[in-house]
Amino acid sequence: MTLATLADVLQPALANGYAVAGLVTLGWEDMRAYVAAAEAENVPVILQAGPSCREHTPLPVLGKMFRHLAEEASVPVVAHLDHGYTAEECRVAIGSGFTSVMFDGSRTPLQQNIDNTAAIVDMAHAAGVSCEGEIGFVGYSGGEGSSGTDPEDAVQFARETSVDAMAISVGNVHLQQDKEGGLDEARIRAIEAVTTVPLVIHGGSGVPELQRRALAQGSRVCKFNIGTELRIAFGDALREAVNRDATRFDRVSILKETHDPLVAATRRVLQAFKGA
Repeated sequence: MTLATLADVLQPALANGYAVAGLVTLGWEDMRAYVAAAEAENVPVILQAGPSCREHTPLPVLGKMFRHLAEEASVPVVAHLDHGYTAEECRVAIGSGFTSVMFDGSRTPLQQNIDNTAAIVDMAHAAGVSCEGEIGFVGYSGGEGSSGTDPEDAVQFARETSVDAMAISVGNVHLQQDKEGGLDEARIRAIEAVTTVPLVIHGGSGVPELQRRALAQGSRVCKFNIGTELRIAFGDALREAVNRDATRFDRVSILKETHDPLVAATRRVLQAFKGA
């Protein structure tokens, strides 16, 4: 069994100059492809259940799916709640077998975010579970704008919450499909100069691969969340499978054809996070 907490995989990454991918899942097909890719690359992987995933499949079911894959895997697998917005969501995830929860209080005032996150950290640590928090709101492509993380706020947040990982807003955007912008490295350096906690980049699909690689190997950023680009790979493979034969209706046979293309796309993502 290779079920791991977030701290289990991020602390070695921080010490040894590499990053771990937090891969956003939507269903069984992508979960199993992500683990297969991680095994092929011999790297740990974080399976993430975000809000849209939870709308489709209940947390107790997702917990069992993640844990089953971890028990069969040859590499460490983290069962992670992504963007939990309430203490109750985090409590249910912990009770459902998740080994890591991310509480997102980034829309709230600083002290409220600190107080709420610290309470989730206490609850998680008491259960042997890791906790990620977010300081500085990360916006959405075509939607809410990002606020940017103030280094002094990050210092206070890390100190007063004792989070195992800290998501920061440094030019990253959720759901971004192109990779033209890149991250604000000066802000990253300012944050890592005054904190010791592992840093997390949400919206990693919009970060150029060369910058991902450089930050993985040479900064305190040791977790990148990747969703959109792998959703695109899955969607392309599914569309091709459906269009190949208009008379076919068995969804299992159709979905099987997404596996190999998604594994290949995931392997390319994981390769960028390896050490030098």
